Amino acid sequence: MRRHPATETRRLLCVLFLGLGRVSAGAVGTRLLQTGRLMFDTGALQAVWYSGRPPSPVLRSLAGLYAGLTALRRGLYRRGLFASVRLPVPVVVVGNISIGGTGKTPLVIALVQTLRARGWNPGVISRGYAGTARTPTLVDAQSNPQIVGDEACLIFQTTQAPVIVGRDRVAAARRLLESGGIDVLIADDGLQHYRLARDIEICVIDGERRFGNGHLLPAGPLREPVTRLNAVTFRICNGGIAAADEIGMALSGDEAVSLRDPLQRRALRDFSALRVHAVAGIGNPMRFFAQLRAHGIDPIEHAFADHHAFAAGDIEFGDALPVLMTEKDAVKCRRFAHQDHWSVPVQALLPQTFLDTLALRLRRPSD
Repeated sequence: MRRHPATETRRLLCVLFLGLGRVSAGAVGTRLLQTGRLMFDTGALQAVWYSGRPPSPVLRSLAGLYAGLTALRRGLYRRGLFASVRLPVPVVVVGNISIGGTGKTPLVIALVQTLRARGWNPGVISRGYAGTARTPTLVDAQSNPQIVGDEACLIFQTTQAPVIVGRDRVAAARRLLESGGIDVLIADDGLQHYRLARDIEICVIDGERRFGNGHLLPAGPLREPVTRLNAVTFRICNGGIAAADEIGMALSGDEAVSLRDPLQRRALRDFSALRVHAVAGIGNPMRFFAQLRAHGIDPIEHAFADHHAFAAGDIEFGDALPVLMTEKDAVKCRRFAHQDHWSVPVQALLPQTFLDTLALRLRRPSD
């Protein structure tokens, strides 16, 4: 049944308010989000955002409303009418202005490792997207990705740094600082969370897809206009060709790790003579499939929605072929994985000059 545009508009307005934090993300918020997903097919929207197809009048109208709401909200914070909370330690925010995977999580992991090597004791806060945790929740080795989110689990498992998830970033940060010893805070995906004051803003850009058609949601993929980049401290371009005012980042990964036995590893080139299933439930699954092809692998592609809640049947294909998946997906599949299920970890490669500059901006008063 075809919905009337006015009905669709009213429903998306609720979703937009939820996205701006004006509606609580409880049972009502969950229903609104589900409504928003049903209103517009994700594949159809992405075709508009990235293929050059013009957005419909309904999408453009809603994008205009979204633009007004986001500008109003940011203006209220900028003028001090909405208060931002300043913490007693430096805060580094890593985020983006577009939806979908841009490479934030590998960058957060790289920053934790870099700062730790320079004598800092970093902690990480994350919203815990797709998790059910309502209050600030500490992530540990036994954490369930369905509760704290897959990205938070991956960050903790890779770095062993203190990680707390919470929809209220300020409350999560305070809880993390109460544990003691944290002298720098990294906020994963917090660029639009203006209530948390920040010392450094890092925006990650998809170097291949860039900003799509340049429109704001839902007519395009942008959470904020491209002019927002003028205010960030660093612009990181993941893949593609970095612009003159951007810092290039590459994701490197050339081995596979068994989900059943992490000590068992194989070079990706070992799979180049084999037909394999490739599973990706990330913002841009094509990036993972392209990575495998770059290693001579011919994958059977299985793309899922970002943060997909995997079940055993999702990675069983009725044959004996190996299954390769992203590291973020692996944290949700390990409990029901078979012997020939493998994850492909990646590391963010960054210029030393960027890391040096970041460290200088974070220099302690006693240094």
